[in-house]
Amino acid sequence: MPNFIDRRLNPKDKSLGNRQRFLSRAREELKRVINDRIRTGKIADMDGEQSVPVPVKGTSEPSFRHAEDSGRREHVLPGNKAFIPGDRLAKRGGGEGGSPGTGSPGMGDAEDDFRFVLSREEVLDLFFEDLELPDMVKLDLKEVVAFKPRRAGFATSGSPTNINVGRTMRNSYGRRLALRRPKQEELDEIEAEIAKLATKAKPTPETLQHIATLRTELERLQRRRRLVAYVDPVDIRFNRFDRQPVPNANAVMFCLMDVSSSMGEREKDLAKRFFVLLHLFLKRRYERIDTVFIRHTHEAQEVDEETFFYSTQSGGTVVSTALEQMRRIIDERYPSGRWNIYAAQASDGDNAAADSEYCVDFLNDELMRLCQYFAYVEIIDERESDIFRSPDHGTALWHAYREVSQNWPNFQMARIAKPGDIYPVFKRLFAKQPVSPTKS
Repeated sequence: MPNFIDRRLNPKDKSLGNRQRFLSRAREELKRVINDRIRTGKIADMDGEQSVPVPVKGTSEPSFRHAEDSGRREHVLPGNKAFIPGDRLAKRGGGEGGSPGTGSPGMGDAEDDFRFVLSREEVLDLFFEDLELPDMVKLDLKEVVAFKPRRAGFATSGSPTNINVGRTMRNSYGRRLALRRPKQEELDEIEAEIAKLATKAKPTPETLQHIATLRTELERLQRRRRLVAYVDPVDIRFNRFDRQPVPNANAVMFCLMDVSSSMGEREKDLAKRFFVLLHLFLKRRYERIDTVFIRHTHEAQEVDEETFFYSTQSGGTVVSTALEQMRRIIDERYPSGRWNIYAAQASDGDNAAADSEYCVDFLNDELMRLCQYFAYVEIIDERESDIFRSPDHGTALWHAYREVSQNWPNFQMARIAKPGDIYPVFKRLFAKQPVSPTKS
C-alpha cells in the first residue's frame, strides 16, 4: 500500500491541520455570518476573500489547567508580601464550571472577538453547504474559454507569410551601417572619375597611376559590397503569435424580480439566493459579465443592486412591463449578435389576468429570439409545495409560461419553496441544453 507524505509548507506558527480543525469547530458561527452577509451584502462581494468576525468563546485550543474551585495548594508565588506558608485563604467563587476572566460585570479581563480571513473557496463551500451542493459542481462551473492568436513581439523563425518587413529592413539598415557597406553612389562616383580620366588624349604617367589606383579601390568596394548583403538572413524577423485565452463571448444577465405587495421579505430572500448562484455561474464562464437589474410592480425600471433588493416600493403587478423594459435595454446596449443574453425572472406568480396572455405573445414574438437562455423561478409558500407538486397545477402566470416552454427549449421554469430547493432547481434549470434549430 503506498504512503503519501504531504510536504507542503505551512503558514508561520500554524498548520493546515489546525486551520481545518478551527473551521470545523467554528463552522456554525461562520455559516451564520456568511449567510447574514449574503442577505445584507452585495452579490459580487461574495466571490472573493471574506474577513469574518468570530467570538473567542469556544475557539481556543483544548488545554489542561487547575480547577480553581477544588484541590489543595501549598505554594506561594514570587512577589507575595502579604501571606506566608500555612495561611488559609478562601477559594474564589464562581460556581461549577467557572473559568478565569468570568464573573460579575465590570470585573476581570475579557477578550474581544477576532477576525478570521476565509479564502474564496472556503466562502463558497460554506455558502453552498446549506444548499446541499455536491462536490462535482466545481467541475460544472469551470470557466470555459477559447484560445485566439495574439501578437507577442517578434521571432527569428517562422512562416514566410508572417515576415515583418518593417522590422526586417530596420535590422538590415543597422547592420549595413555597422559593417560600413559601400553605397552605390560611391561606386558611381569612382566609375565616373575613371571614365573622365580615360578620355584624355595623352595621359601623363601620373594620370595613369591615378586611374590604376581608382580601379583598385573600385574593385575593393565592389567586393565588399558583395560580401555585405543588402538583406541577410540574420536581419529577418517574423511576427510572433501566442495562444492566449479569451472569452467565447460577452454575456449580460438580466435579473427580473417582482417587488409588488405580494412579494414579502421571505420571497425576496429566496430570490436573492438564486441570483447569487446565477451570478457566480456566469462570472466563471465569461471574462466580462454585465448584470442588469429590473424590478417591477405595475411599472418596471432599471435599478442598481441596492434598490433591487432593499427598496420598500410596492404596488400592483404587471409582469409584461419588465419584459418590455428588458427589450428596450437590449436594443440600446446589448445587440444580440455580439452578446450572450441571459434572463432570470423571479415572481410569486401573481399577475393581472389579461397580462399573462400578453407576456406569452411578447416572449414568443420578441424576447426568446434574442435570449440564449431564459429561466423563470416561481417562489411559492412552503405549505403549498404539495399542492403545486404537479406542473399542471399553478398560478395563471405559471400556466401561461408553460406555453412558452413548450415552444422554446431554452425557456425553463421551476418552483422554489425553501432554501434547500434553490441549488437543485438551479442545477436543473442550467443543465446543458440540446442544440435545436433556431425558430424563424
